[in-house]
Amino acid sequence: MSAAGRDEQEPARSRGEARGRAAADDRAQRAATAGERIERAVASVIAGKADEIRTVLTVLLAEGHVLLEDVPGVGKTQLARAFAAAIGGTVRRIQCTPDLLPSDITGMSVLDQRSGELRFQPGPVFANIVIADEINRASPKTQAALLECMAEGQVTVDGVTHVLPTPFLVVATQNPIDMEGTYALPEAQRDRFMARLELGYPDEDAEHAMVAARETAQPLDAVRAVTTQEQFQAEIDAAHAVRAHELVERYAVRIARATRSHPDVRLGASPRATLQLVRAAKAHAHLLGRDWLSPDDVKALAPHVLPHHLVMHDPHARYDDARAVVALALASTVAPVMR
Repeated sequence: MSAAGRDEQEPARSRGEARGRAAADDRAQRAATAGERIERAVASVIAGKADEIRTVLTVLLAEGHVLLEDVPGVGKTQLARAFAAAIGGTVRRIQCTPDLLPSDITGMSVLDQRSGELRFQPGPVFANIVIADEINRASPKTQAALLECMAEGQVTVDGVTHVLPTPFLVVATQNPIDMEGTYALPEAQRDRFMARLELGYPDEDAEHAMVAARETAQPLDAVRAVTTQEQFQAEIDAAHAVRAHELVERYAVRIARATRSHPDVRLGASPRATLQLVRAAKAHAHLLGRDWLSPDDVKALAPHVLPHHLVMHDPHARYDDARAVVALALASTVAPVMR
């Protein structure tokens, strides 16, 4: 190629790179703006819980599911309802009880009196956000039915498969297992959840603000959709498209593997947990306006994604013990330096 031809190509290449950078900056700005709008809408209902709201939004973008474990009355159900309202999605609530049947969740075939044919009646799992309140009060068989929906994104009844709507998020709440009438979630079922959170009690100012706000109205009634389902699905797709360098992926793998060699751990983080960690970290990067994954994203999500996947040797070990193992794994695993 002649020197003149090369000279003509250089400005064109520069213009192309500039357009690419501008498009990336525009995507980043849209992601940050959409995320901030959703967070503000939810925060108007759940005050003083910005970190927890950001984590649930991250899991939603990563197409995962959330397990909220805490004492009754701290706003677990309100949090899920606020998210559903903010994204303009449908929400259904399942109150789990010992006599709840799997068909009460998935739906069933009923006889149509006019045609004499069986017609599928969808259950409450057919919604964008499903709140499974007090999941550990349901029988193990019913728990398994819900968690199967979470894993496959579909329901099969009488040999016919019915696809669940998208986006699809299960927010399962459970009371501490030492409370009366609870069934502990088996390890294989806990593994289906991407993150486990505790809301905890609000601080004094936040609790007073809650009391004052509810004297005349319910803040949840004022929450309006700040995005459409189509727009939110586009954000999910963009989060999946975040680029992950091999060094960062290996960093996530080494953290998970470090939990398996701890002497107090019987079962460490599973390969599924590693996948969930990377997916959640990508969503975290997207919310920060980046289209590439940083070791800091992995480090920020590991304390929320990994601990509930661990099974300790001590049957009386608490969740804090698992968190301590993950903290040690993070401290002992060298993060790659990205240039």
